[in-house]
Amino acid sequence: MAMIDEPLYPIAVLIDELKNEDIQLRLNSIRKLSTIARALGEERTRKELIPFLSENNDDDDEVLLAMAEELGVFIPYVGGVEYGNVLLPPLETLCIVEETCVRDKAVESLCRVGAQMREQDLVEFFIPMLKRLAAGEWFTARVSSCGLFHIAYPSAPEALKTELRTIYGQLCQDDMPMVRRSAATNLGKFAATIEAPHLKVDIMPMFNDLTQDDQDSVRLLAVEGCAALGKLLEPQDCVAHILPVIVSFSQDKSWRVRYMVANQLYELCEAVGPEPTRSDLVPAYVRLLRDNEAEVRIAAAGKVTKFCRILNSELAIQNILPCVKELSTDSSQHVRSALASVIMGMAPILGKDATIEQLLPIFLSLLKDEFPDVRLNIISKLDQVNQVIGIDLLSQSLLPAIVELAEDRHWRVRLAIIEYIPLLASQLGVGFFDDKLGALCMQWLKDKVYSIRDAAANNVKRLAEEFGPEWALQHIVPQVLDMINNPHYLYRMTILQAISLLAPVMGAEITCSNLLPVVINASKDRVPNIKFNVAKVLQSLIPIVDQSVVEKTIRPCLVELSEDPDVDVRFFATQALQSSDQLTMMSS
Repeated sequence: MAMIDEPLYPIAVLIDELKNEDIQLRLNSIRKLSTIARALGEERTRKELIPFLSENNDDDDEVLLAMAEELGVFIPYVGGVEYGNVLLPPLETLCIVEETCVRDKAVESLCRVGAQMREQDLVEFFIPMLKRLAAGEWFTARVSSCGLFHIAYPSAPEALKTELRTIYGQLCQDDMPMVRRSAATNLGKFAATIEAPHLKVDIMPMFNDLTQDDQDSVRLLAVEGCAALGKLLEPQDCVAHILPVIVSFSQDKSWRVRYMVANQLYELCEAVGPEPTRSDLVPAYVRLLRDNEAEVRIAAAGKVTKFCRILNSELAIQNILPCVKELSTDSSQHVRSALASVIMGMAPILGKDATIEQLLPIFLSLLKDEFPDVRLNIISKLDQVNQVIGIDLLSQSLLPAIVELAEDRHWRVRLAIIEYIPLLASQLGVGFFDDKLGALCMQWLKDKVYSIRDAAANNVKRLAEEFGPEWALQHIVPQVLDMINNPHYLYRMTILQAISLLAPVMGAEITCSNLLPVVINASKDRVPNIKFNVAKVLQSLIPIVDQSVVEKTIRPCLVELSEDPDVDVRFFATQALQSSDQLTMMSS
């Protein structure tokens, strides 16, 4: 008997915990609802657990949120799709609570359950629930109902469809702005399920009401509806109904609405098509680029390249470039930063001549911007310009600025330059690189900031990969090895790291003749941090060099380090010796 009772005991505990005063215990129990349901079986879950949850008047939002989430995946535990309707009452209750995140999760779970329910069950149970919510006395119910129409509508018979469209129209004119906001947010989803003839007759009037709402929070959500509806309408209807709204919104008295237009502009252009974009939306976009509010200019500046792709290069040069020049000297650093992150992408659109004449001066002014993020955004996209204007011109005009930035006072800017160096090196070629950038790469190994030294060590390795071991042996290895005598131990550690990165690229011969002696010599350093890093480097060199070198040179050094007074040095030296033993056993 005890054997049978044992699995049920935790279930009894979990059910008791659902009523416990301690929030954490209730939360724990809710998160294990699926375990409780599995133990109770499908029938008892339907008849006992779900009614209990429906009546559960917990007042803690965290518990209710967890319950709303769990119920969304509960169909398998109540007996499958044919019993999906039993999950609607507890979720309906959660759709009415005051806390927004609980309601949103309940709506999401209802959509998930509704999407799996059978058609007759949707008509019999889901739609009546939706109508109750839409007619709810408390605004929270009406807010939640807006998110459910797109699930209910496709399965409804014709008469009910008409009723649902009418109800949605009433929600779009609700007294509460929160309800109208929800209606505006969900209009695109609902419209996607509606038959084409009703789109123009029923949905467009609702959309027009929302676009003229006196609350800017409703109008800005209607901006998203422009793009969604534009994709559903015929092109000529889109130009007739959606385009005037977009143009009007771009001049809206609320900056939030204008910001939304600037943010959604590319999607709006896709909705209306290329011709209307060129004739009607270019002036609207130019207005947004010159908007009084910095936030609007930031959003518009970030879309410059995407917008120019829709236009031909002539229109872009004529209308957009003058605005870009103004933005490059904008009073807001965030506007300049947004522009810098995308402006490089304009080069392929404008072509070589326009890029050289018009864009290069803008790049150079942004590269010298006082705000580090602006400089950073330009550096990270330099390769897009190189593809258009060629490396010769790039090196003449931009290289002095790059060299200047390599010594920038902001370490993140220096870091971005280092990460760009291997790409620049491959584009410039060996000769040019040696002249202009070689010394910089060595200088970074002695930077005050660890992240820069770390990136510089990786950079040295990538350069060796790019130009080959022979070149590295002449131009990199001697200079790197010279720094092992630097009086500051942190710089000596960077050199050890660079050696361990270079060794696999340089191969066994150069490693044995040039790199290994320096590492062995460093094992006699007075600083323990150097010595245990020597042990780590030696461990990384074991697989690269011949077994004879390991036995003659590396092992004796590691044995000596394993008897060092410092505990960390002994630990890493012992670890390296064990690794050496394992490799010996595997090779034998």
